[in-house]
Amino acid sequence: MKNFVDFLHRFASVKMLIVAVVAYAVFPAYFLKNAETRINQLTGKPVEIIDLGIGFNPERTRQLLDTYTPEARAYYASVEATIDVAYPIVYAFLFAIIIALLYRQNRHGLPRWIVALPFVGLLFDYTENFFIYQLLAQYPDISDTQILLCEAAKLGKWVVLGAVLLLIVYGLVRRLMPQK
Repeated sequence: MKNFVDFLHRFASVKMLIVAVVAYAVFPAYFLKNAETRINQLTGKPVEIIDLGIGFNPERTRQLLDTYTPEARAYYASVEATIDVAYPIVYAFLFAIIIALLYRQNRHGLPRWIVALPFVGLLFDYTENFFIYQLLAQYPDISDTQILLCEAAKLGKWVVLGAVLLLIVYGLVRRLMPQK
């Protein structure tokens, strides 16, 4: 873990931040937007995406699975196995770079490993994606346990990413405030 944290601190630079911002922007603007549009087309109406639901709502996930057509479920599963493998890597590096740059001086007393927190979100995201893939591929032969585990992973992802965003906002506010 120490080697990974050290790597993240060395990796963080304004140049890498620009690269990460551009890479990140491509996902929601192109890949994820097109994937959602295709899922909607295959379903024949606008539908929610399981990954984007915030909170713990197993009933909603089951409703969404029931709403998707077989073609939409197959396509969504392929997105989980491709695009949604790369996207968490991109956002984890982006957030880690931002945190490393904001807290480089470490005047806030935070531990150095805090830069790795976005990768905890990545692990929850991958766990969520694994369960979403299973639910989509095995539908209708799915269990309540699979849905509960998917929802737990999704909730964990959002809690960690919320903490990451709070760290970023706090760091930005501290940077913008005059130093005494």
